[in-house]
Amino acid sequence: MTALTGISLVGLPVGLLVCLPVGLLVCVLVCLVVVARRRLVAVTVTGRSMEPTLWHGDRVLVRRTRLVRPGQLVVLAADAAESAAAAPGSAPGSAPGSGPGSGPVRWLVKRAVAVPGDPVPRAEVPALAGRPEPVVPDGRLVVLGDNPQLSLDSRRFGYVPAGRLLGVVVSHLPTSSAPATGRAVRKGARQ
Repeated sequence: MTALTGISLVGLPVGLLVCLPVGLLVCVLVCLVVVARRRLVAVTVTGRSMEPTLWHGDRVLVRRTRLVRPGQLVVLAADAAESAAAAPGSAPGSAPGSGPGSGPVRWLVKRAVAVPGDPVPRAEVPALAGRPEPVVPDGRLVVLGDNPQLSLDSRRFGYVPAGRLLGVVVSHLPTSSAPATGRAVRKGARQ
């Protein structure tokens, strides 16, 4: 008869038997938090360009991605011209993943209305009216604020480089100063 050899837990103290599964659970939770922090970021809305969908001070959860569909809310870095033209009182945000020495980045929350391969929305976007291409080129997006009177967007600047994209909004978060409004961000639909 052959004897099976292996690790026996019979002689171990009860405290150690409890600590092993708890330690494993803690390790798994820490790994999940690290992965989530790399994929998700919370952004605070500044300004009124996305009213009535989002209001100044609202917080949104953003999933870092390069895949965007028309109708989705997106967060992207403002360029120097947009930052200079911004209304007074709109503060820059911190820049997760910004390059060294680049300083703070001002994040913009807008609605993607056309992505590469979509027809150029000339009627909605005066800055693109004279463009010869029939479809949005690769590496470019057309983004608009829901409040056209107060939004610096593709209506004024034309195409936005897709490289400025942080990600897409996946959820509306409660703010610390006010209770949750119960509003949710619907993908691909205006609210």
